[in-house]
Amino acid sequence: MSVVVVLPAPLRELAGGEASVPLAGYPGTVGEALAALRTEHAAVYDRIVTEQGEVRQHVNLFVGTTSVRRTGGLDTPLEPDSEILVLPSVSGG
Repeated sequence: MSVVVVLPAPLRELAGGEASVPLAGYPGTVGEALAALRTEHAAVYDRIVTEQGEVRQHVNLFVGTTSVRRTGGLDTPLEPDSEILVLPSVSGG
């Protein structure tokens, strides 16, 4: 079992074409998971997290079906088999 980050199509190229990235070790929080992602795919991390270490405004992260904006942000706890879904915001008018 491991934590997996599921990527949207626009970020897959930056992860070697992979749709999901299993993370080494067992990160305990979303922030720790993203730090592990940064080690393997820094360009993907940079598209998700700002220079100030916050989730970018137009990026949504979900653990399971729940937005991390409702569960503690980067401090959201993870189970060993958690899946983090990265979704870009969609807007229009």
